[in-house]
Amino acid sequence: MGRKVTLATCSLNQWALDFEGNLERILKSIEIAKTNGAKYRLGPELEIWPIMHHNVRYNCRVLFLNRKILLIRPKMLMANHGIYREVRWFSPWNQLRKVEEYFLPRMIQEVTGQNTVPIGDCVLSTKDTCIGTEICAELWNPRSPHIEMGLDGVEIFTNSSASHHELRKADQRVNLIKSATSKSGGIYLYANQRGCDGDRVYYDGCAMVAINGDIVAQGAQFSLNDVEVIMATADLEDVRSYRGELCHETKPCHRVKVDFSLSTGDDLYLPTHQPITWHFHTPEEEISLGPACWLWDYLRRSGQAGFLLPLSGGVDSSSTACIVHSMCVLLCQTVQDGNKQVLEDIRRVVGDDSYCPQHAKELCGRIFTTCYMASENSSEDTRNRAKDLANQIGSTHMSINIDMAVEGILGIFSAVTGRWPQFRANGGSHRENLALQNVQARVRMVLAYLFAQLSLWARGKPGGLLVLGSANVDESLTGYFTKYDCSSADINPIGGISKTDLKSFLLYCVEQFQLTALRGILAAPPTAELEPLTDGQVSQTDEVDMGMTYSELSVIGRLRKISKCGPFSMFCKLIHMWKDALSPTEVAQKVKHFFRMYSVNRHKMTTVTPSYHAESYSPDDNRFDLRPFLYNTRWSWQFRCIDNQVK
Repeated sequence: MGRKVTLATCSLNQWALDFEGNLERILKSIEIAKTNGAKYRLGPELEIWPIMHHNVRYNCRVLFLNRKILLIRPKMLMANHGIYREVRWFSPWNQLRKVEEYFLPRMIQEVTGQNTVPIGDCVLSTKDTCIGTEICAELWNPRSPHIEMGLDGVEIFTNSSASHHELRKADQRVNLIKSATSKSGGIYLYANQRGCDGDRVYYDGCAMVAINGDIVAQGAQFSLNDVEVIMATADLEDVRSYRGELCHETKPCHRVKVDFSLSTGDDLYLPTHQPITWHFHTPEEEISLGPACWLWDYLRRSGQAGFLLPLSGGVDSSSTACIVHSMCVLLCQTVQDGNKQVLEDIRRVVGDDSYCPQHAKELCGRIFTTCYMASENSSEDTRNRAKDLANQIGSTHMSINIDMAVEGILGIFSAVTGRWPQFRANGGSHRENLALQNVQARVRMVLAYLFAQLSLWARGKPGGLLVLGSANVDESLTGYFTKYDCSSADINPIGGISKTDLKSFLLYCVEQFQLTALRGILAAPPTAELEPLTDGQVSQTDEVDMGMTYSELSVIGRLRKISKCGPFSMFCKLIHMWKDALSPTEVAQKVKHFFRMYSVNRHKMTTVTPSYHAESYSPDDNRFDLRPFLYNTRWSWQFRCIDNQVK
């Protein structure tokens, strides 16, 4: 029949500057694709090929066949929003429908025997079909190239992406690809990077193939496999019949012709892939899997021997602990599935060439150390909750007292000044009260790093531990943490996740991992436990200290970043959103209080621990939220506008 094509796309865990490893993974994916009968293999964005043309650097796809380069397609629409700053590295190809000659470097000439190849906005025409290229953000753009290509008869669209994970984002990606092929027909191949990029984001795979609006092949979203190849066989006649009634005119694409067919003459009995229903993970599953995969990549590539976490017995640090436990569950399952690379990496991390993990709890004990750091203001309840959770996940747990260190630091201050600060509960001022809280918090950071460096040494084992943080995204918004306390760590898997989502995640962990200790943690009011107890009970709570609830903060955070609201526009929105619970005067008070807190503490974002990027309202200024860190904290004009509206 000569109309069916077998195509391959993949997810690869590439790593910047790991030239040998990147090449090895590319070759492995090609080998798998060819072994399974594919005539076309697609890889993720920038898997190996940036191009310099006329002294301008382009992000390119290179199409080649049998040691010959067919064409070079540079990216035309750049990603320059959110976490992306692509124009720092590459220029867009702005010449629509224009193709030039690219002079190959001498080392490539020696391999291919070619001097020049086409570069530009062009498509590949084979003897049986036409293939067009999109690169990552071009799919998301309102002027996506696939529209004009499809109108000009391109039947197979390929997209090489480096698209990061955010909570609740996967359906956008799937819907865009379904829409791209449902409007005018076609086959769409999507490849994506996988893994930690050595920074704050995690690339979550999801390689897929779609035809005429239906997904016919789906790759994993979260996986510890460095190479995943997805195959699909599609019928070109299905595309042609789908398009048969469409009438259109368009400026023709430049076609590069190649004497090659993707289909064969004898494919009558070759089955085609049928539509499937995409399986979307719940947000709780995404929190369990995405940061866990990110942590594993970071650990195995950092050369360290495990993690250390200050475990307070609260929701945040317990969430970090559960993500590490989830990582261990994933590791054990992947080893059982026969992944030799993961087993080799585990053995290198634990320093035992014969080790084979049998159970997540046992593996957790080898690579995860938790530490409860009590002060005179800590309750027995939180100590017990931390201990119970550590026992259930299997971490090596320590309980230490920091009062001696706090007393020593205050003693130095007293020896110099002759004054001894007091808590507010004991008659001290606000300044004294805050300073005493900060001393406790910062001592914990110093001790966390000390134990991370030396706890394995004390047990006669090699290596050091990475310190994990556990400040959530909402606390970062208001700066409700001490600068350089134990929220300061090497990496933080929950720094981009809201408190509301973390609570839902812990409920999920109760059922998924049978961690019943989490029930007591969820039932307890969030507290920093830095002020004196009242009759042995906690008197300080986070939401009272912050002046708003965590659920309110989550709404405010989305309005501030995603909706780009300042104080007045946020007030105008919230008086309608919260009209059933708060009066305009109360809304005004909360908005003004938030912006005062946000602006006073914005400087803390310059030192915040690198966190897993999971939310589009993250305030992380290092890469994502490029706003000032010194504000006029009075907001006089904005607050006056709010007051006038309230009146």
